[in-house]
Amino acid sequence: MDGGMLLRSRRFAPLFVTQLLGAFNDNVFKSALVVTVTLGGAARAGLSVDALVNVASALLILPFFLFSALAGQLADRLDKARLMRALKLTEVGVMGLAVLGFQLGSLPLLLGSLFLMGAQSAFFGPVKYGILPQHLGAHELVRGNGLVEMGTFVAILGGTLIGGLVIALPGVGTVALSALVLVIAAAGYVAARQVPDAPPSAPGLALDFHLARSTWRTLRLARANRPAWKAIVGASWFWFLGALLLAQLPLIAADHLGGDAHTITVLLALFTVGVGLGSLASDRLTGGRIEIGHVAPASLALTALLVDLALAIAAAPAAGHVPFRVGADLTLLGLAGGLYIVPLYALMQERSAPSERARVVAANNILNALFMVSAALFAVALGALGLSLPQLLLATAALSGVATLIALALTRDFVLRLLIAGVVRALYRVRARGLDAVPDHGPAVVVANHVSYVDALVLGGLCRRPIRFVMDHRIHDGPLRPFFRAVRAIPIAPRGEDPTRLEAALDAIDAALEDGEVVGIFPEGKLTRDGALDVFKPGVERILERRPAPVVPVGLRGLWGSFFSHAGGRPFAKWPRRVWSKIEIQAGPVMAPEDVTADGLRAAVDRLL
Repeated sequence: MDGGMLLRSRRFAPLFVTQLLGAFNDNVFKSALVVTVTLGGAARAGLSVDALVNVASALLILPFFLFSALAGQLADRLDKARLMRALKLTEVGVMGLAVLGFQLGSLPLLLGSLFLMGAQSAFFGPVKYGILPQHLGAHELVRGNGLVEMGTFVAILGGTLIGGLVIALPGVGTVALSALVLVIAAAGYVAARQVPDAPPSAPGLALDFHLARSTWRTLRLARANRPAWKAIVGASWFWFLGALLLAQLPLIAADHLGGDAHTITVLLALFTVGVGLGSLASDRLTGGRIEIGHVAPASLALTALLVDLALAIAAAPAAGHVPFRVGADLTLLGLAGGLYIVPLYALMQERSAPSERARVVAANNILNALFMVSAALFAVALGALGLSLPQLLLATAALSGVATLIALALTRDFVLRLLIAGVVRALYRVRARGLDAVPDHGPAVVVANHVSYVDALVLGGLCRRPIRFVMDHRIHDGPLRPFFRAVRAIPIAPRGEDPTRLEAALDAIDAALEDGEVVGIFPEGKLTRDGALDVFKPGVERILERRPAPVVPVGLRGLWGSFFSHAGGRPFAKWPRRVWSKIEIQAGPVMAPEDVTADGLRAAVDRLL
């Protein structure tokens, strides 16, 4: 199902509209409040504009520290759709209080409404991200998250623009703004009533109302889930960068570009459009799969673009408009950010147990808030040291470079697989079918016929999970040894040649399967010399006896006759006869380990050729 069809489905459309209207209303209110403060609210309170803006920011983010843990517990214990309706009804009440604050010109009421709005958002987050996997299939999570992120940033931009414009309308601004926020809140509640029920995932969960203790327990629960925790930390780093960058837009516009409020709006629009495009592109690039191999390259792009933005700002004339280079950098930063964040959110949801998913999302919200506060403190600290804005961006780029190295270390196998897939698709027209048979998690053994020296590259590059291939030790120890070590190939030797190395290989295979990895084996033990399928050696039976795991038979077609096969002469010793030829990969049904024999496995692969 593509994005358009998903937006027309009742499983997703009401949730998307509810989220969109909520984010839009939040930013309409915040923008109107900023205008109110700037036009005299701060003076009436006896505070500077900057001081009051900082107070407002603190009131908005504080609820995420206070209430996220309880919000996660409630979302796991209750029906998420019904909880969403209750929260949207609460929004109507909060906006009613805000309207009263605007009508009376009461800054305390407005700030109180801002705090309550932050609290409502803190409770809404675990519901929003926790409900997606209940209503969407695993193959739709990336698309759904991409649409949600795109909608959120569009709503931020639209709400910021409209809120400031409406409240500033001469004579009718307060009345028009009051009507607008109430209508949007009511429309959000109507949309939430259309969201299908989402039964509780942990109905017996005991609620812990102790804020500090429950927060610690929520973070500890998320940390116990290593894949989800890594995704949370990665997502929080994006919010560090995003919060820091968005806070600098007014300074970029005024101090470096010589612009005004219109210039700030253009900068925000460019960044927002970039995030929206990146969020949608994430699904297009992966075909709906959760592909964390994009995270490190996207992080590298963020680092490089931050450096270029710093240089572009330093060189920009204060001409009152946005130079092309600055605008392009901001748009591409948003694009890279969308590509970076969407797979992390999808991974966090997909790898969380249903009974704990909302609490894992709550932990994400807590850490996101912590990183955003850290970004503000980082900017203040560097400003106190006398660093200019371009220097601040360069220092942030240095931190982003460190984050990129960490991301690369954590996702190395996935990044290499993406690079290999790119090479394979450049060399061949590929048609792959049935590879979804490889389990999403846990150990598995992929078994294929052996036609050419690029079989492992083709199969490993196109499978959505990294595969650790077993290969001849003489090839492994050759000139390409660094590459084979990087992809963590397992060298093996015949018993008659090196029994010690054979046992070491079997131990390594067993350890990989124990760790939940996918192992790739070519049971023929050598390349075919005539294109026909050879006898399968019984080593695969020994592997499965020691560590049972599901087996996925795969047939490789079209590689016989290639430059890398024995057809027409020795591999690599003849001119390529075909350019961008068609190859096919066909995976068969998963075989239970107890049903696998060498002969039966050979027959299963033969049927796929």
